[in-house]
This record gives sequence, structure tokens and C-alpha cells, in this order.
Amino acid sequence: MKIPAYYGFWHHLGSWLLKVSSWLVLLFLILPILVIVPLSFNAEPFFSFTEGMLRLDPEAYSLRWYQEIFNDPKWILAIKNSFFIGILSTILATILGTCAAVGLARDEMPFRRFITALLLSPMIVPLIITAAGMFFFYSDLGLAGGYLGVILAHAALGTPFVIITVTATLTGFDYSLARAALNLGATPIRVFFDVIMPLIRPGVISGALFAFITSFDEVVVILFMAGPQQRTIPRQMFSGLREQINPSILAIATLLILVSIALLVTIELLRRRAERMRGIEIPN
Repeated sequence: MKIPAYYGFWHHLGSWLLKVSSWLVLLFLILPILVIVPLSFNAEPFFSFTEGMLRLDPEAYSLRWYQEIFNDPKWILAIKNSFFIGILSTILATILGTCAAVGLARDEMPFRRFITALLLSPMIVPLIITAAGMFFFYSDLGLAGGYLGVILAHAALGTPFVIITVTATLTGFDYSLARAALNLGATPIRVFFDVIMPLIRPGVISGALFAFITSFDEVVVILFMAGPQQRTIPRQMFSGLREQINPSILAIATLLILVSIALLVTIELLRRRAERMRGIEIPN
């Protein structure tokens, strides 16, 4: 960003301090995560840098912990469960959240604020309380300890993120387009898929990605709801820290970081596309 010509000494100082403080905050947040990456290549079964690693000795680095992940049936099961549960819960959360957002975006919706607050409550209520409530509720229905119960629970946690992103996309939406399509004889379902959906698609996809990340990283509900066969990556990492500590946990954490980066890049690209569709110029 170009600094205006009228800036004086204090303006330049404030701008410089703002940039430095922003980089320091970013470093404070990301440094603990970045430390995990080199430790995952440790040739020794330690959670700390060895003397060889500090000397950058090639023999001190190894891919053995990544190989151990794909040779361990427990990790393989956890990876399959994480993607299976995450994808199905994301699909369900996206459908429910999109339908709810489209309805809540209408001004004539009765009790709109109350219903919105109720739907967003899973984000506000402490997760341990939500998990305990889900456990007792789904236990009465016979769903606890099975895939269906975990998928429904994760869908409930991901739906608020879809509602927020789709509602934000619907802000300023011109409903005269939908009314014009109805006047031309289109059915409400066709209006939704041919008129509304193309305009809110970036928000829907962004909400789906947030819902997937929520399911993929969640561990508290899994501790309450899942059985031995529904163990996910976070649950396996939690067990590994308690039972058998080795850098394979750091290796899977590094892979999760790469997945998260890919999802965040996708979300940013979708945000830029949505702004271009609205005619907003994005600064470089």
C-alpha cells in the first residue's frame, strides 16, 4: 500500500509500528506451528531438536515417522474415518446451512433474530457441554458409538459456519431477479438453482470448507460419541500423546498443516472471486 504524500513524521512512525506489531503477532501465532514441521523429520524418537539437527546433519533427518503412519493400521483407519466422517457431515451441514441461510436472509422471516441465535448456539456454547448433551441425546436414540451419530454431531457443529458465510453472501442480494424469474414461469426450485445458487456459490463452498475443517479437527465430540471403529486423526493423536509418544504425531500434524493451508488458499480464492462477481476491485 502506497503511503500518502501528506503523511508527517508521526504518521510514518505509526504506520511503521503497525506493520511491525502485525508481523510480531503473526510470528507469535504461527511460530509454535512451524516448529512442528522440522521436528517431524527427526531421525530419533524425540520431541526436541537433537544436536545433529541443530548442526544440519543430513543423517539426523529422516522420513521414518511418515512411513510409520502409512504402515500403522490405526493411523490408516483414523485417516479413512476423518475423511469419511468429514465429507458426509460437510454435505449434510452444507445442505441444512444453505437452506437456513436463504430463509433467514428474507426480511419477512418471523422471529429471524431468535432463530439465527438458536442456530448459531453450537458456536457459542462450550463444546464440552454440547458434546455431553449430544452423547445423552444420541444414546437414547441408539446412535452413540456409530458412524451415523458422529456424522450428525459433526454436521450440527458445522452448520453454523455455513449459515454465517452464506448469509454474508446474501447481503445485498437483489431478490427482484428471483421475482422476475417467477413471473416468467420458473418454478421456485428452478429459481433457486438457476438464479440464487450461482450467485451464492462462493459462500456455500466457503461454508462447506469451514464445516469440513471443523469436523476434521474436532476431538471433544469424538471422545464422547465415537467407538473404537470411529477413531479419527485428532482422536488417534490424543491417544498417542497419552499412550505411545513418538514423532509420528508430529508427522501427521505436519500433513494436517498442509491440508489446512490448501483449504485456506481455496477460501481466499473463493473470496476474491465473490468480490469480483460483485464488482469490487481487490487491491494487490
